[in-house]
Amino acid sequence: MMSFAPARRPIGCLKTVFRQARQQRIARRGLASVVEAPPSSKDRFTERQRAAHAKVEKFQVWPQIPSVRSTNPDPMPIFRQQQIAQLDPTGARTRLFSKDHADSAKVGDVLMVTTRTGEPFSGAFIQIRRRGVDTAILLRGQMMKTGVEMWFKIYSPTVTGIDIIWRRRKRARRARLTYMRKPKHDMGSVDHLVSAWKKERYALRSKSKQHVGGKGGKGRK
Repeated sequence: MMSFAPARRPIGCLKTVFRQARQQRIARRGLASVVEAPPSSKDRFTERQRAAHAKVEKFQVWPQIPSVRSTNPDPMPIFRQQQIAQLDPTGARTRLFSKDHADSAKVGDVLMVTTRTGEPFSGAFIQIRRRGVDTAILLRGQMMKTGVEMWFKIYSPTVTGIDIIWRRRKRARRARLTYMRKPKHDMGSVDHLVSAWKKERYALRSKSKQHVGGKGGKGRK
């Protein structure tokens, strides 16, 4: 039987040599080496660049000029308030369509707008466009069995009166009731509501006149 021991010895010697060389290489890597300091920023520039940099440093830097918005407030809100106070001195129109007022007109109510030129127009209040002085409301009514929509500016001098004819029982969940244009949700004519409101108003006026007349007669006696 042949023996393989003599053939294995040279291979084992090579492994030992490689192992020692690897250890020496690792030891060399672990040795601390002297790190040269990087050149300073001054040494990086040439003399021409240094002279230009010195000239720039001598320049005087002025502070930034404040903007017009920071020094002067926006005059438009004050101007709008002045216009509204001029067109609505009592503040009745502002309270009628105010979000904070409890008795204000809500979307879905039936309103009647009286103007100087033309007959009063009554319809369902389906939308409001808040634009300060140009605030407008959209009413949808019916004329000759045809749906009609009209915009009215609440602060317009031609609008003499805005009355709430009928109030919606439940609060509308939308700010724009555009779905009322469909035949399924259209209120149609509101003349019956207007006539009932006029009768009730006339009855209240007659009662108040009778009450005032009775007091005056007793005083005269």
